[in-house]
Amino acid sequence: MRPNAAAVAAMVILLFPMGYFLLASPAFLLVKLDIQPVTQLLRGMFNAHFRMMSVAGVVGAMAFIVAGHPLFAAGVGLIAAFAIWGRRWFMRQMDDQLSARDAGDADALYRLRRLHWGGMLCNAVLIAALLASIPYVATTT
Repeated sequence: MRPNAAAVAAMVILLFPMGYFLLASPAFLLVKLDIQPVTQLLRGMFNAHFRMMSVAGVVGAMAFIVAGHPLFAAGVGLIAAFAIWGRRWFMRQMDDQLSARDAGDADALYRLRRLHWGGMLCNAVLIAALLASIPYVATTT
């Protein structure tokens, strides 16, 4: 694989899971989070997203290293580190709120929804940063 192709592949590898999550996560805004199967599905989607971003970030960083772009590799590596750290924190927070909801805490649903919005916002910011970097990747490859 030529270095230019590696850089383009890294961008596609990162955009795929982010784009899927961007399209799939708003559907959960239309349902109530007091339904256990809905929250299990939401939790599973976030868990899978963080795992996919961890793997995609590591693969993307390696591709940028192969392409000879250490600055972009560092940026993508930060995305991977954020996904690895964020998954632990986010899943712990979500599990705590699910437990609180099951224990009868009425505010837990609000906190779950806030976590959902926060996860979508973080993904949108990362997509914007990645899309904004495309011209720089294209001109340096």
